[in-house]
Amino acid sequence: MPNASNDVHTISQELNLRPHQVASTVQLISEGATVPFIARYRKEATGMLDEVAVTHIRDRMRQLALLSQRRQTIMQSLEERLLLTEGLRLAIQKATNMTQLEDLYLPYRPKRRTRATIAREAGLEPLASQLFEQGHTDPMTEAKAFVNPDKNIVDTLAALAGARDIMAEWISENAGAREEIRNFYRSKALVRCRVLKGKEEEGQKYQDYFDWNEPLSKVPSHRLLAMRRGEAEGILILRVHPEEEEAVFLLERRFCKKGGKMALRQVQLAVIDAHKRLLGPSIETEMRLESKRSADAQATAVFADNLRQLLLVSPLGEKAVLAIDPGYRTGCKTVVLNAQGNLLHHDVIFLTASEHQRSEASRKVRLLIEKFKIEAVAIGNGTASREAEQFFKKMDLSGSIPIVLVNESGASIYSASAVAREEFPDHDLTVRGAVSIGRRLMDPLAELVKIDPKSIGVGQYQHDVDQSALKHSLDDVVQSCVNKVGVELNTASRQLLSYVSGLGPQLADHIVRHRDLKGPFKSRSALKQVNRLGPKAYEQSAGFLRIHDAANPLDASAVHPERYNLVKSMARDLKCNVEDLIEKASLRCELQLERYQTDQVGMPTLRDIVTELAKPGRDPRSQFETICFQDGIEKPEDLNPGMKLPGLVTNVTAFGAFVDIGVHQDGLVHISHLCDQFVKDPADVVKVAQKVQVTVLEVDLTRKRIALSMKANPEIAGKSRPGSSQMPSRPRGNSATPKPRSNKEDGDDWFSQAMSKAQTQRKR
Repeated sequence: MPNASNDVHTISQELNLRPHQVASTVQLISEGATVPFIARYRKEATGMLDEVAVTHIRDRMRQLALLSQRRQTIMQSLEERLLLTEGLRLAIQKATNMTQLEDLYLPYRPKRRTRATIAREAGLEPLASQLFEQGHTDPMTEAKAFVNPDKNIVDTLAALAGARDIMAEWISENAGAREEIRNFYRSKALVRCRVLKGKEEEGQKYQDYFDWNEPLSKVPSHRLLAMRRGEAEGILILRVHPEEEEAVFLLERRFCKKGGKMALRQVQLAVIDAHKRLLGPSIETEMRLESKRSADAQATAVFADNLRQLLLVSPLGEKAVLAIDPGYRTGCKTVVLNAQGNLLHHDVIFLTASEHQRSEASRKVRLLIEKFKIEAVAIGNGTASREAEQFFKKMDLSGSIPIVLVNESGASIYSASAVAREEFPDHDLTVRGAVSIGRRLMDPLAELVKIDPKSIGVGQYQHDVDQSALKHSLDDVVQSCVNKVGVELNTASRQLLSYVSGLGPQLADHIVRHRDLKGPFKSRSALKQVNRLGPKAYEQSAGFLRIHDAANPLDASAVHPERYNLVKSMARDLKCNVEDLIEKASLRCELQLERYQTDQVGMPTLRDIVTELAKPGRDPRSQFETICFQDGIEKPEDLNPGMKLPGLVTNVTAFGAFVDIGVHQDGLVHISHLCDQFVKDPADVVKVAQKVQVTVLEVDLTRKRIALSMKANPEIAGKSRPGSSQMPSRPRGNSATPKPRSNKEDGDDWFSQAMSKAQTQRKR
């Protein structure tokens, strides 16, 4: 039976890693270590593996564990029914994936009554075996002996039909045949999409798929997901299969022998039936599932990458913020937050009504800025955001007060959540939403972890992919980002703490309760006093938690407590204290790191320690910068082809990038316009929250589409008329994608329905 050493060997070969790297990582994971902890604090054990490699090992171990579990179940079932031969046992033990395993088990799997089962019950299996040998016999003559009206075998034709049913099942359940046909489908199958009769008008958003053929091996993930969505909505019929004649030829080559012609003909008929009725539909189902898994994986990877970029957006930092949730009729909800993000004041101002109301709003704002020493203004980028931005710019505030448009996607999800109700039980949803906007400016990571990542609006077909796999991937991303940045122990929310390595929701809750009851933590070691926080949780979490005003300066750094004595030894050898070692680069330069190497501590850890001493607790996120949209360009009607505008990337998909240019509706930079060179993957060129310069290609006001380009000198078409589109005709094989379910998550090319909702749904 395969064991852990076999799994280590398998993974090391698959990932091209040394066996000891995999074995050490597997051991650490089995002991309860998390991916961030292993990658950051156990570099010597793993041979410097990063988070990506450690994650791959962890996930592959889980897959192999499931494979081993299934292998044991199958062998137990076969043993109980006395069907497990030595040859079958060896084949099952050698199976390297679930597909091979299930192919081997298929002939022995308990199944419902089939045509072959009925034929066997009628005693036709000997006839099937005789025909399958394809000897020089007369099938009609041989079949006479099996005629049995009592078992519904009324004549020789019925006997031959039953024998063919048995042979068809043998063919269909043959592991070698299944693998050959499976590979044939992978390389030659076509995705064939048609519209259901009578659904043409209802399914206009899928019109590009009404008559669509494309090789399965080449269909992009987003297009496959679009077709599957159309099928799920009852608009499209989707099939995945190659030319039947070629598949039948492969099976005939495998099962048909040069023998008696009459018996051969019976086998040929069985082959045709096996493919059409059994093997073909079965493999088609497999291909649909396999291609869906692949598309899901690609869509999930896109989402995960976008989420990582968004979570690591530069923070403004601890500054007093005036946050605005803009609106027209109901006014702009205005809140004041102190440097720690606490709500100090809230009000409503009206910026788009009468001159008197605007004057009153200006008076209120100036008073708030003066009273609370406001250092920045955060404006949600939804309805009336540009008008609010212009209002503040015209106030001629101090140049030291930045005015920043903040992505508010998902803020309404937070404002209605249990987390928001707990934080602000005495305030309504509008106040909570404005608070979230302000906090996002101060620290995007700390605020966004309170929201389900799927609500943030940086995905692609996120509602269509496997939700369990998506959640698993996104949770990994959030945990990675939180631990990369580090968490201030005495101010972090439960939600932020729950993503710290080794903690989770329950321990995070215990930490907050302890903090509320006994006051701020004075040191990392005080964590050990928290109820139910044991040695393993302390080991895993301590290095990622920060206490900036602690007596021990190392408590504010990424140096793990297990290495404090090592740092003290370094300071002692230089006849100084730890504070001197942190403050004076000249002292750190005198360190001879080789002297401190041990079996557990190697040069990678020692270099990390010295780097951390240079800038304890350094935030790895980039320096905060504001983006200023073009003045006078506030709505799509202000756009003209040829305009060059600053923009902010809000979503990256497999077909391009959506860019906010400050007109309440994102434009699409198609993959062919991301740069002057060929682009295979948009993520290679742009990232979420990246500042870019774009050129307006075309505008369709009626369908709310804005086509942009990042090329140096793009070809500009004439301005589109409202209600019509002069966008470039799409090439065959790059069809439009149906209208998205949520903000900017779907799309395909110029005709993507995603563009029609990309920004309008940002009203939360």
